[in-house]
Amino acid sequence: MKIAVVVFPGSNCDIDLYEALATVCHADVEYVSHKRDNLDGFDAVMLPGGFSYGDYLRCGAIARFTNIMPAIVKMANEGKFVFGTCNGFQILTEAGLLPGALKQNDSLKFVCKTVELEVVNNKTPFTSQYGLHEHIKLPIAHADGSYYADEATLEQLEANNQVVFRYAKENPNGSLHDIAGICNERGNVLGMMPHPERAVEAILGNTDGLRLFKSLLENGIKTEVTK
Repeated sequence: MKIAVVVFPGSNCDIDLYEALATVCHADVEYVSHKRDNLDGFDAVMLPGGFSYGDYLRCGAIARFTNIMPAIVKMANEGKFVFGTCNGFQILTEAGLLPGALKQNDSLKFVCKTVELEVVNNKTPFTSQYGLHEHIKLPIAHADGSYYADEATLEQLEANNQVVFRYAKENPNGSLHDIAGICNERGNVLGMMPHPERAVEAILGNTDGLRLFKSLLENGIKTEVTK
């Protein structure tokens, strides 16, 4: 399984994602520039956190028009795995690969802390190693992480089991329905505001994010075997 980590101008979590996959999980992973126009040979693509294009206009609004995005959309449509964390989640919503939008935190402040999450869907390729309704802790670091969608979209997300993670105990940004992460209907595209890549080693104080990457790799191998 070969994984691409896309690097946009202003990305600052691309190295975190790469090291979580390469150093901790020993995966076959490669940095890919936003200037590239194809993802041939890759089985999954990761969109990192940070401030792509300085978050000008809206978070992710400019990155959505980069050369690499049509290839990411193509991968998603082919059923390959697409993951975005923080700014990556914002880019996925801007590109229409996930519904809704991420707006400014209700506090109007940048929030950087570890939060408790509930795993509400463990049937995705990214969450199969978690228990249903398991509580985990992951760090967040964002100013525009409040998930918003109209009522019809929220009802559809709930009905289709597309809400993957919810904030538990406290909602740090005002997200509707306490949403911290969602997937598309097919389940192969996941976006979330928390950073699992920052919680993969004991030396970091937390390994609750590690199983997300192990789930991805395990399900990637299963997909290859069944081809």
